[in-house]
Amino acid sequence: MSKILVAYFSASGTTKRAASLLAKAADADLFEIKPKEPYTATDLDWTNKKSRSSLEMADPASRPEIACRVENLADYDVVLVGFPVWWYTAPTIVKTFLEAHDFSGKTIALFATSGGSGLGKTESTLRPCAPNAVWKGGKLVNGASEGALKSWVASLKA
Repeated sequence: MSKILVAYFSASGTTKRAASLLAKAADADLFEIKPKEPYTATDLDWTNKKSRSSLEMADPASRPEIACRVENLADYDVVLVGFPVWWYTAPTIVKTFLEAHDFSGKTIALFATSGGSGLGKTESTLRPCAPNAVWKGGKLVNGASEGALKSWVASLKA
């Protein structure tokens, strides 16, 4: 029996709600990826090219510092990594999270919330951050039912 961790970053609460539902559906533990310096509403203003989020997303080397790490990652076989889609990909803090841990031999699957775009090339962008993981297909979870989430998690174990 695989032990599952749902690790997520949420800026506005939407992904947090989806992660909570997913953790319940998967009978998984929950871990919030928090920035060391919390984002303000001004930081998240994607229409301002000088906002913190805009500057981070424009810089491929950006790695916002995380507040804490998963101390017991060795206990998990599967890690579901969730985030809101920003600029058609994952926020750069997700790269920080992945690079801060050793995912060797662990299964990683992405889940995301989005106002309109899909996952696009997110997985190929994130794979180098955890190259020794086993990557499985990701899923947009906007409005997904608990049953649909259970089915998706079951498909990851196959």
